[in-house]
Amino acid sequence: MLKSIHAALAMSVITLTAFGASSALAAPLKVVASFTVIADFAKNVGGDRIHVTTIVGPDGDAHVYEPSPADAVAMAKADIVLVNGLHFEGFLQRLVDASATKASIITLTKGVTPIDFKPEFADADAAEGAGTGGGKTVTDPHAFQSIANARIYVKNIAEAFCAADGEGCVSYQTNAATYTKKLDAVEGEVKAAIASIPESKRVVITSHDAFGYFEHAYGLTFLAPQGISTDSEPSAADVAKLVNQVKQDKAAAIFVENITNPRLIEQIASETGIKVGGTLYSDALSQPDGPAATYIDMMHNNIRQIKGAILGS
Repeated sequence: MLKSIHAALAMSVITLTAFGASSALAAPLKVVASFTVIADFAKNVGGDRIHVTTIVGPDGDAHVYEPSPADAVAMAKADIVLVNGLHFEGFLQRLVDASATKASIITLTKGVTPIDFKPEFADADAAEGAGTGGGKTVTDPHAFQSIANARIYVKNIAEAFCAADGEGCVSYQTNAATYTKKLDAVEGEVKAAIASIPESKRVVITSHDAFGYFEHAYGLTFLAPQGISTDSEPSAADVAKLVNQVKQDKAAAIFVENITNPRLIEQIASETGIKVGGTLYSDALSQPDGPAATYIDMMHNNIRQIKGAILGS
Protein backbone atom coordinates (compact mmCIF):
# COMPACT_ATOMS: atom_id res chain seq x y z
CA MET A 1 0.00 0.00 0.00
CA LEU A 2 2.82 2.38 0.99
CA LYS A 3 4.60 1.67 -2.29
CA SER A 4 1.42 2.44 -4.18
CA ILE A 5 1.03 5.78 -2.38
CA HIS A 6 4.68 6.69 -3.11
CA ALA A 7 4.24 5.68 -6.73
CA ALA A 8 1.07 7.76 -7.04
CA LEU A 9 2.78 10.77 -5.45
CA ALA A 10 5.76 10.39 -7.75
CA MET A 11 3.46 10.19 -10.77
CA SER A 12 1.61 13.31 -9.57
CA VAL A 13 4.89 15.22 -9.25
CA ILE A 14 5.95 14.12 -12.73
CA THR A 15 2.55 15.10 -14.15
CA LEU A 16 2.55 18.49 -12.43
CA THR A 17 6.13 19.14 -13.51
CA ALA A 18 5.28 18.24 -17.09
CA PHE A 19 2.15 20.40 -16.94
CA GLY A 20 4.14 23.31 -15.56
CA ALA A 21 6.75 22.94 -18.29
CA SER A 22 4.15 22.72 -21.05
CA SER A 23 2.32 25.73 -19.59
CA ALA A 24 5.55 27.71 -19.59
CA LEU A 25 6.22 26.75 -23.18
CA ALA A 26 2.66 27.57 -24.14
CA ALA A 27 2.87 31.14 -22.82
CA PRO A 28 1.93 33.22 -25.86
CA LEU A 29 4.40 35.54 -27.53
CA LYS A 30 3.64 39.13 -26.54
CA VAL A 31 3.32 40.94 -29.86
CA VAL A 32 2.75 44.65 -30.37
CA ALA A 33 1.46 45.75 -33.78
CA SER A 34 1.70 49.40 -34.75
CA PHE A 35 -1.73 49.48 -36.44
CA THR A 36 -4.71 47.32 -37.29
CA VAL A 37 -3.65 45.90 -40.67
CA ILE A 38 -0.45 44.54 -39.18
CA ALA A 39 -2.34 43.20 -36.16
CA ASP A 40 -4.64 41.27 -38.48
CA PHE A 41 -1.71 39.75 -40.36
CA ALA A 42 -0.09 38.78 -37.06
CA LYS A 43 -3.24 37.06 -35.77
CA ASN A 44 -3.55 35.03 -38.96
CA VAL A 45 0.07 33.86 -38.72
CA GLY A 46 0.35 33.50 -34.96
CA GLY A 47 -2.98 31.95 -34.07
CA ASP A 48 -3.30 31.06 -30.39
CA ARG A 49 0.48 31.09 -29.85
CA ILE A 50 0.55 34.89 -29.68
CA HIS A 51 -1.16 37.74 -27.84
CA VAL A 52 -1.46 40.93 -29.91
CA THR A 53 -1.71 44.49 -28.65
CA THR A 54 -2.47 47.14 -31.29
CA ILE A 55 -1.19 50.70 -30.89
CA VAL A 56 -3.32 52.60 -33.45
CA GLY A 57 -6.76 51.03 -33.31
CA PRO A 58 -9.71 50.70 -35.73
CA ASP A 59 -10.40 53.83 -37.81
CA GLY A 60 -7.24 55.38 -36.31
CA ASP A 61 -4.80 57.59 -38.20
CA ALA A 62 -1.19 56.53 -37.68
CA HIS A 63 0.08 59.70 -39.38
CA VAL A 64 -1.07 61.93 -36.50
CA TYR A 65 -1.35 59.43 -33.63
CA GLU A 66 -0.05 60.45 -30.21
CA PRO A 67 1.03 57.48 -28.08
CA SER A 68 -0.41 56.97 -24.58
CA PRO A 69 1.32 55.74 -21.39
CA ALA A 70 -0.48 52.40 -21.92
CA ASP A 71 1.23 52.10 -25.31
CA ALA A 72 4.63 52.53 -23.66
CA VAL A 73 3.77 49.85 -21.10
CA ALA A 74 2.75 47.42 -23.86
CA MET A 75 5.95 48.13 -25.77
CA ALA A 76 8.06 47.58 -22.63
CA LYS A 77 6.49 44.14 -22.08
CA ALA A 78 6.60 43.01 -25.72
CA ASP A 79 8.68 40.18 -27.12
CA ILE A 80 8.20 41.42 -30.70
CA VAL A 81 7.09 44.76 -32.14
CA LEU A 82 5.78 44.68 -35.71
CA VAL A 83 5.89 47.95 -37.66
CA ASN A 84 5.31 49.07 -41.22
CA GLY A 85 8.38 51.25 -41.63
CA LEU A 86 8.94 53.72 -44.51
CA HIS A 87 8.13 56.51 -42.01
CA PHE A 88 4.48 55.44 -41.78
CA GLU A 89 4.51 55.55 -37.98
CA GLY A 90 5.75 59.04 -37.14
CA PHE A 91 5.39 58.29 -33.44
CA LEU A 92 7.47 55.12 -33.44
CA GLN A 93 10.91 56.28 -32.32
CA ARG A 94 9.46 58.39 -29.49
CA LEU A 95 7.51 55.38 -28.26
CA VAL A 96 10.50 53.05 -28.48
CA ASP A 97 12.60 55.53 -26.51
CA ALA A 98 9.89 56.19 -23.89
CA SER A 99 9.27 52.48 -23.31
CA ALA A 100 12.94 51.44 -23.30
CA THR A 101 11.69 48.21 -24.86
CA LYS A 102 14.06 45.29 -25.36
CA ALA A 103 11.74 43.72 -27.93
CA SER A 104 12.80 42.93 -31.47
CA ILE A 105 11.51 45.68 -33.78
CA ILE A 106 10.51 44.00 -37.05
CA THR A 107 10.03 46.23 -40.11
CA LEU A 108 7.56 44.43 -42.34
CA THR A 109 8.30 46.37 -45.53
CA LYS A 110 11.69 44.66 -45.72
CA GLY A 111 11.78 43.13 -49.21
CA VAL A 112 9.09 45.44 -50.60
CA THR A 113 9.96 47.52 -53.66
CA PRO A 114 8.99 51.03 -52.53
CA ILE A 115 7.35 53.48 -54.89
CA ASP A 116 7.89 57.22 -54.86
CA PHE A 117 5.30 59.89 -54.46
CA LYS A 118 5.51 63.48 -55.65
CA PRO A 119 2.78 65.76 -54.30
CA GLU A 120 0.72 67.19 -57.15
CA PHE A 121 -1.67 69.33 -55.16
CA ALA A 122 -0.25 69.96 -51.69
CA ASP A 123 1.43 73.36 -51.56
CA ALA A 124 5.05 73.67 -50.46
CA ASP A 125 4.30 74.82 -46.91
CA ALA A 126 1.72 72.11 -46.26
CA ALA A 127 3.93 69.46 -47.82
CA GLU A 128 6.86 70.53 -45.67
CA GLY A 129 4.69 70.28 -42.58
CA ALA A 130 3.63 66.78 -43.58
CA GLY A 131 7.18 65.65 -44.13
CA THR A 132 6.79 65.51 -47.89
CA GLY A 133 9.60 67.90 -48.49
CA GLY A 134 7.83 70.79 -50.18
CA GLY A 135 6.89 68.96 -53.35
CA LYS A 136 9.99 66.78 -53.47
CA THR A 137 9.70 63.11 -54.26
CA VAL A 138 9.38 60.93 -51.15
CA THR A 139 8.71 57.27 -50.46
CA ASP A 140 5.08 56.20 -50.20
CA PRO A 141 4.69 54.13 -47.00
CA HIS A 142 1.30 52.53 -47.80
CA ALA A 143 2.83 49.36 -49.23
CA PHE A 144 0.16 47.13 -47.69
CA GLN A 145 -2.38 48.42 -50.24
CA SER A 146 -0.82 45.98 -52.73
CA ILE A 147 -1.81 42.40 -51.97
CA ALA A 148 1.51 41.21 -53.38
CA ASN A 149 3.20 43.30 -50.70
CA ALA A 150 0.83 41.91 -48.06
CA ARG A 151 2.29 38.49 -48.84
CA ILE A 152 5.75 39.90 -48.05
CA TYR A 153 4.50 41.29 -44.73
CA VAL A 154 3.10 37.84 -43.87
CA LYS A 155 6.38 36.13 -44.78
CA ASN A 156 8.34 38.56 -42.60
CA ILE A 157 5.96 38.00 -39.68
CA ALA A 158 6.29 34.22 -39.93
CA GLU A 159 10.09 34.50 -39.95
CA ALA A 160 10.04 36.80 -36.91
CA PHE A 161 7.76 34.46 -34.97
CA CYS A 162 9.89 31.45 -35.89
CA ALA A 163 13.00 33.25 -34.66
CA ALA A 164 11.32 34.03 -31.33
CA ASP A 165 9.51 30.71 -30.86
CA GLY A 166 11.23 27.87 -32.67
CA GLU A 167 8.84 25.24 -31.33
CA GLY A 168 5.94 27.01 -32.99
CA CYS A 169 7.68 27.52 -36.31
CA VAL A 170 5.84 24.80 -38.21
CA SER A 171 2.56 26.21 -36.98
CA TYR A 172 3.51 29.73 -38.05
CA GLN A 173 4.64 28.57 -41.47
CA THR A 174 1.48 26.51 -41.99
CA ASN A 175 -0.74 29.41 -40.95
CA ALA A 176 1.17 31.80 -43.20
CA ALA A 177 0.81 29.46 -46.18
CA THR A 178 -2.94 29.07 -45.56
CA TYR A 179 -3.45 32.81 -45.24
CA THR A 180 -1.34 33.52 -48.32
CA LYS A 181 -3.67 31.33 -50.38
CA LYS A 182 -6.58 33.47 -49.17
CA LEU A 183 -4.68 36.59 -50.22
CA ASP A 184 -4.09 35.04 -53.65
CA ALA A 185 -7.83 34.46 -54.05
CA VAL A 186 -8.67 38.03 -53.05
CA GLU A 187 -6.12 39.43 -55.47
CA GLY A 188 -7.76 37.45 -58.26
CA GLU A 189 -11.11 38.99 -57.33
CA VAL A 190 -9.65 42.52 -57.30
CA LYS A 191 -8.06 42.07 -60.72
CA ALA A 192 -11.27 40.66 -62.18
CA ALA A 193 -13.32 43.55 -60.77
CA ILE A 194 -10.99 46.17 -62.22
CA ALA A 195 -10.90 44.37 -65.57
CA SER A 196 -14.68 44.82 -65.71
CA ILE A 197 -14.32 48.63 -65.46
CA PRO A 198 -13.76 50.45 -68.78
CA GLU A 199 -10.29 52.00 -68.89
CA SER A 200 -11.81 55.44 -69.48
CA LYS A 201 -13.56 55.22 -66.11
CA ARG A 202 -10.64 54.09 -63.97
CA VAL A 203 -10.07 57.46 -62.28
CA VAL A 204 -11.25 57.98 -58.70
CA ILE A 205 -10.75 60.62 -56.00
CA THR A 206 -9.85 59.98 -52.35
CA SER A 207 -8.90 62.21 -49.43
CA HIS A 208 -5.16 61.49 -49.24
CA ASP A 209 -2.67 59.54 -51.31
CA ALA A 210 -2.94 56.16 -49.59
CA PHE A 211 -3.58 54.06 -52.69
CA GLY A 212 -0.41 54.48 -54.75
CA TYR A 213 0.57 50.82 -54.45
CA PHE A 214 -2.98 49.73 -55.30
CA GLU A 215 -2.86 52.01 -58.35
CA HIS A 216 0.55 50.69 -59.40
CA ALA A 217 -0.49 47.05 -59.00
CA TYR A 218 -4.02 47.07 -60.39
CA GLY A 219 -4.36 49.91 -62.86
CA LEU A 220 -6.70 52.43 -61.25
CA THR A 221 -5.76 56.13 -61.05
CA PHE A 222 -6.25 57.87 -57.71
CA LEU A 223 -6.34 61.64 -57.30
CA ALA A 224 -6.18 63.24 -53.84
CA PRO A 225 -5.96 66.78 -52.46
CA GLN A 226 -3.69 65.68 -49.61
CA GLY A 227 -0.30 64.03 -49.89
CA ILE A 228 0.79 60.70 -48.41
CA SER A 229 0.22 62.04 -44.89
CA THR A 230 -3.03 63.41 -43.46
CA ASP A 231 -0.96 65.82 -41.35
CA SER A 232 -1.54 68.71 -43.76
CA GLU A 233 -4.40 70.86 -44.99
CA PRO A 234 -4.53 71.63 -48.72
CA SER A 235 -4.98 75.26 -49.67
CA ALA A 236 -7.90 76.67 -51.64
CA ALA A 237 -5.60 76.81 -54.68
CA ASP A 238 -4.78 73.10 -54.26
CA VAL A 239 -8.46 72.22 -54.15
CA ALA A 240 -9.24 74.39 -57.18
CA LYS A 241 -6.43 72.73 -59.12
CA LEU A 242 -7.76 69.28 -58.26
CA VAL A 243 -11.31 70.27 -59.21
CA ASN A 244 -10.06 71.43 -62.62
CA GLN A 245 -8.11 68.23 -63.17
CA VAL A 246 -11.09 66.15 -62.16
CA LYS A 247 -13.26 67.91 -64.72
CA GLN A 248 -10.63 67.36 -67.42
CA ASP A 249 -9.97 63.72 -66.54
CA LYS A 250 -13.66 62.98 -66.00
CA ALA A 251 -13.14 61.13 -62.73
CA ALA A 252 -15.72 58.39 -62.37
CA ALA A 253 -16.11 58.31 -58.59
CA ILE A 254 -15.17 60.11 -55.38
CA PHE A 255 -14.76 58.56 -51.93
CA VAL A 256 -14.28 59.55 -48.33
CA GLU A 257 -11.79 57.60 -46.20
CA ASN A 258 -12.49 56.13 -42.81
CA ILE A 259 -9.60 58.02 -41.19
CA THR A 260 -10.25 61.51 -42.60
CA ASN A 261 -12.77 64.31 -42.23
CA PRO A 262 -15.24 64.04 -45.12
CA ARG A 263 -15.70 67.82 -45.42
CA LEU A 264 -13.08 68.34 -48.14
CA ILE A 265 -14.29 65.43 -50.26
CA GLU A 266 -17.88 66.65 -49.93
CA GLN A 267 -16.75 70.09 -51.14
CA ILE A 268 -15.01 68.60 -54.17
CA ALA A 269 -18.02 66.41 -54.91
CA SER A 270 -20.25 69.48 -54.82
CA GLU A 271 -18.00 71.48 -57.16
CA THR A 272 -17.55 68.67 -59.68
CA GLY A 273 -21.03 67.21 -59.57
CA ILE A 274 -19.70 63.74 -58.76
CA LYS A 275 -21.67 61.86 -56.12
CA VAL A 276 -19.72 60.49 -53.14
CA GLY A 277 -19.54 56.76 -53.80
CA GLY A 278 -18.93 55.55 -50.26
CA THR A 279 -16.11 54.98 -47.80
CA LEU A 280 -12.74 53.41 -48.60
CA TYR A 281 -10.55 51.98 -45.84
CA SER A 282 -7.00 53.17 -46.28
CA ASP A 283 -4.70 53.28 -43.26
CA ALA A 284 -6.85 51.40 -40.74
CA LEU A 285 -9.42 48.64 -40.53
CA SER A 286 -12.96 49.24 -39.32
CA GLN A 287 -14.42 48.36 -35.96
CA PRO A 288 -14.96 44.58 -35.54
CA ASP A 289 -18.62 44.89 -36.56
CA GLY A 290 -17.82 47.11 -39.56
CA PRO A 291 -17.32 46.30 -43.26
CA ALA A 292 -13.51 46.13 -43.06
CA ALA A 293 -12.80 44.28 -39.83
CA THR A 294 -9.95 42.32 -41.47
CA TYR A 295 -7.50 43.05 -44.26
CA ILE A 296 -9.37 40.71 -46.61
CA ASP A 297 -12.65 42.39 -45.69
CA MET A 298 -11.01 45.75 -46.39
CA MET A 299 -9.96 44.71 -49.88
CA HIS A 300 -13.42 43.28 -50.59
CA ASN A 301 -15.09 46.46 -49.33
CA ASN A 302 -12.85 48.82 -51.28
CA ILE A 303 -13.12 47.10 -54.64
CA ARG A 304 -16.86 46.59 -54.18
CA GLN A 305 -17.32 50.29 -53.39
CA ILE A 306 -15.18 51.37 -56.34
CA LYS A 307 -16.82 49.07 -58.86
CA GLY A 308 -20.31 49.85 -57.56
CA ALA A 309 -19.81 53.62 -57.71
CA ILE A 310 -18.35 53.54 -61.22
CA LEU A 311 -20.62 50.96 -62.82
CA GLY A 312 -23.69 51.60 -60.69
CA SER A 313 -23.89 48.00 -59.54
